[in-house]
Amino acid sequence: MISHWIRMLREQPLHIKLAVLALVAGIFVPLSVYTVRSFVEDEKLEAPKSVKPEFVRGVHITCWVAGSKKSRAKIDQLLDETELNSVVIAIKEYQGEVYISGVELAEKNKAFVNAMPDIKEYLAELKSRGIYTIARVVVFKDKIIPKKRPDLAVRTPDGEVWRDRSGNTWVDPYNKEVWEYIFSISEQAVKLGFQEIQFDYIRYPSDGNTKLCRYSYANHNSSSAAHNLDQFLDAAAKRFKPMGVPISIDVFGLTPSVPHDMGIGQKFAQMTQWVDFVSPMVYPSHYARGEYGIPEPNSEPYKVVYHTMFDALKKLGPIHNRMRPYLQDFSLGHKYGPQEVRAQIQACEDLGFKEWLMWNASCNYTKNAYRTKDGKLHATAEFPKSWVIKISTITGASLTPTNKKAQD
Repeated sequence: MISHWIRMLREQPLHIKLAVLALVAGIFVPLSVYTVRSFVEDEKLEAPKSVKPEFVRGVHITCWVAGSKKSRAKIDQLLDETELNSVVIAIKEYQGEVYISGVELAEKNKAFVNAMPDIKEYLAELKSRGIYTIARVVVFKDKIIPKKRPDLAVRTPDGEVWRDRSGNTWVDPYNKEVWEYIFSISEQAVKLGFQEIQFDYIRYPSDGNTKLCRYSYANHNSSSAAHNLDQFLDAAAKRFKPMGVPISIDVFGLTPSVPHDMGIGQKFAQMTQWVDFVSPMVYPSHYARGEYGIPEPNSEPYKVVYHTMFDALKKLGPIHNRMRPYLQDFSLGHKYGPQEVRAQIQACEDLGFKEWLMWNASCNYTKNAYRTKDGKLHATAEFPKSWVIKISTITGASLTPTNKKAQD
């Protein structure tokens, strides 16, 4: 009989063995939560750890690319052959479509679109290859729910659903049921295997007659708008950080450089305090002529990114390592090739920022702009040294660049 119990005990985890031995010895040992947790954590160390790389360097892909084995093959090749080690996958877009199942409000209102039928298997495959996966969730811009549930929409003074210049609708950022909808989508993403949640369009409407926007909070103003976004992020942090899931946000590219919320509630430093990573969308093609004193920002990718990142560094101070900008790997008015893409990366690195994400709406990325796995850079990615800003040319600069060379 005793030998039977001994054999059973041998098969048990360490903390069970210790507890049983203590009881057998007649000793009451109230194992503290900390002690039990430490044993459990020791056992968990044997399981595969998170594949999050030291520095995330990734690309964004649509649900349609992620859901097609043929389409994602090109992305998989980039991940296999270059320094890229992460992918951001859209699971909810501004059209309102939700691309993962299991979200009640989405399915009830026919917002679910089965664009990624094998997403769980694909995520597991990416993880097995050491690729970090991020779920991008569009938060408040939505063309489905406001029409199905007008009570959740941004409305006009006469109670109609408000629309921007392009006819797009928005859900009410103050409405807690909207928050729960976004959180439920995010939780489902985590269950599928996504390792990080990225909130996009975490802002208020900006196009159209926004003076007609009416929210569930009657005293809406710029201060309440910013405070409400802080509360949303605080609630998200309380929801997901206990799960060990990092949270990141996308913000307008100019937010690090302006002292206000740009009329959309985005106060850069204030929002960054609540999240693990912040991604200003630093696309040179989106900057107005004359911004930062640059006549044609779109043709000066290094300078635009450098100015923006420098402002972010000054504004964030000790939490500047939360910066992970979105950079431009697409052409809009000016042809972008390996030089233009690499120049943006170099601008980040020259200020000590080592994480970045790339955006291309068509998911056609410039392979020669990225280093190979062994650190080599293609000759076509080397850009003129004249593109580089000398640190002394920025007023008030006191930072020494980590790398003064345009090319390696």
